[in-house]
Amino acid sequence: MARQRFDLIVFDWDGTLMDSTPTIAKCIQLASRDLGLPVPDDSAASHVIGLGLKDALSYAVPTLDPADYPRLAERYRYHFLTRDAELVLFPGVLDMLEALHAEHYFLGVATGKTRVGLERALAATGIGKLFDATRCADETFSKPHPAMLHELTRELGQDIGRTVMIGDTTHDLQMAINAGAQGLGVTYGAHPAESLREMSPVHCATSISDLQAWLLAHA
Repeated sequence: MARQRFDLIVFDWDGTLMDSTPTIAKCIQLASRDLGLPVPDDSAASHVIGLGLKDALSYAVPTLDPADYPRLAERYRYHFLTRDAELVLFPGVLDMLEALHAEHYFLGVATGKTRVGLERALAATGIGKLFDATRCADETFSKPHPAMLHELTRELGQDIGRTVMIGDTTHDLQMAINAGAQGLGVTYGAHPAESLREMSPVHCATSISDLQAWLLAHA
């Protein structure tokens, strides 16, 4: 039974819909190495996924001189753009989105990607038509600030209390809390399952099939 608790379902992109977590972490590490900076380990590089690029690089490379941010960002983009054509959606994402669309949920995206980056990804995957609205980190405040969710609900005329934010990081779930929405974690992405459960989400999905089943049964 659909539309029990939520009218608007908002997805994070990287690590939630797209299988990109290892690639993003590797690109952060390569960019750091290019500039002779300390290279963050896999855990630190993965932790920042979902944040805007500036916030992510500042956290992952805390010794970064603010004056060097543009150089590091440029090297990250270089490495990512040489690899982004290889990135694919998690198996089952298209079927899940089509099933939710058929039940007349409003669907959105709230991502740490830039607008250019998201549009490239939507074009490459062909799923842009399934989303009613999207927000990117370079258009508003980065996660976990609630602005993305507030802007999406205003644009679509929806109630924040009937909105659920789905993501693979604590940044996503904290944004939901800050906005007054519900959060739903997915444990196959960047952050450990125990970290997500500490945020008291309505559910922690272990796979796309688990996520789809829960949404169609409980959302």
